[in-house]
Amino acid sequence: MMNWFQQAMRFFKEAYAELTKVSWLSRKEAVGMTIVVVLLVIIVAIFVGFTDFILSRLMAILF
Repeated sequence: MMNWFQQAMRFFKEAYAELTKVSWLSRKEAVGMTIVVVLLVIIVAIFVGFTDFILSRLMAILF
C-alpha cells in the first residue's frame, strides 16, 4: 500500500515540476485569443448556416 502512495506522490511532484516549466499566456493574450476564436466560430457558423440554407433551397427546387 505504501508503494502506491509513494508512486502517487512522485507523480504529483513530477507533474508540478513540469508545470513550472510552462510559459503561460498573460491575461491580455488569453483574452485576445479567446475573442479571435469566438469571432471565427461565429463567422464559420454563419457561413455553414448560409450554405445549408442555400443548398436546402436548391434541393427543394430540384425535388
